[in-house]
Amino acid sequence: MMQKEKELAEFFKIFAEPARIRILLALEPGEISVNDLASKLDMNQSSVSHQLRVLKDHRLVEVRRSGKQKFYRIFDEKIYPFLQQADWYCSRF
Repeated sequence: MMQKEKELAEFFKIFAEPARIRILLALEPGEISVNDLASKLDMNQSSVSHQLRVLKDHRLVEVRRSGKQKFYRIFDEKIYPFLQQADWYCSRF
């Protein structure tokens, strides 16, 4: 397999976890703290933090610290047209 195909397959693996998609969609309006995000998604803070770490490692989100709190936002808004296309494709089945 060629390198480009391997990288693309790894990218798509990020979206295999529904919680990551939920987090990305919840971040669309703007920056939010981990605690507020956990509350909004009805998830525990530890699970949200874990998924945010994966998203951050793949440069889909970025973090800002303010005191003891971390605030996350989308790294690049271009992810939303991608998610909309994926949603459109999935709705066809």
